Amino acid sequence: MNKPHISTHILDTSLGNPVPDVSIKLYKYYKTTWSFISESKTLSNGRCEDLLQVANETLTADRYKLVFEVKKYFDSTNTNSLYPEIDVIIEIKNADQNYHLPLLLNPYGYSTYRGS
Repeated sequence: MNKPHISTHILDTSLGNPVPDVSIKLYKYYKTTWSFISESKTLSNGRCEDLLQVANETLTADRYKLVFEVKKYFDSTNTNSLYPEIDVIIEIKNADQNYHLPLLLNPYGYSTYRGS
């Protein structure tokens, strides 16, 4: 049985394309501060698989933060954007499940949801 994990993918909704080569950092909240866990990049299909596996971490019922560093992507496409990075904070209550958190991105807005 696979360990529960946190994964994501990014889709540029203004172009309808996956977003490759974006750095994503994962943090976990400990008492009063965020602690860095791992960093990975989206693949050519816009996906970033298990962020916990990169650091050999186990999912626990805690608060996590994903930091999407999107400035480099917008710069590479010669697109002005309001967001140099996007922080998505989640609270895991059931650590026995997988958490897939897609980011729908455009230069002046974004949304996220729990996918499958």
